[in-house]
Amino acid sequence: MKKKNIASITTNLNNIFIVDKKDKILVLGIGNYLMGDEGVGVHLIHHMEAMKLPDYVEVLDGGTGGFFLMNVFDEYGKVIFVDATMDGKEAGYIKVRYPKFASDFPKSLSVHDVGLKDMVEALYILGDLPELHLITISVEQIHPMHVGMTKKVEACIPKAIETILELCEKIHNRNTK
Repeated sequence: MKKKNIASITTNLNNIFIVDKKDKILVLGIGNYLMGDEGVGVHLIHHMEAMKLPDYVEVLDGGTGGFFLMNVFDEYGKVIFVDATMDGKEAGYIKVRYPKFASDFPKSLSVHDVGLKDMVEALYILGDLPELHLITISVEQIHPMHVGMTKKVEACIPKAIETILELCEKIHNRNTK
């Protein structure tokens, strides 16, 4: 029996697990689950995980990952961030943004936004940035060491999911024509 080259076997195994996700849309929930409304992006992703989603949509709880999420951007061609913002609007207000630079992200609520903004700027420097969209949900306050959300923010989750899925469909239809 002929011996196989270990490097060849390893390469073949690696190719088995590499899946091209450039045509998929990643919905990435950002936030700290233990900070009340500030974790709305993560709570929303948990709701979406329980749903039947179109095959071109994937969801990920990004938590407060910052730079640890950079490898995710190598895999996907389109990313929708979902994050909380304290923009002075009524709690539960949903806004779709199309950020071009880190400065287009809402002002930071906690340390995770510094990492997120830095990560986006690093991706610009590397020159391989996916198509980015940002859905912000307005919050009025942060409750440290509190897992739940206020009623106004929790009540906006179905509408936010509807907004996200409409945006996903629009992106998908634009890219399949």
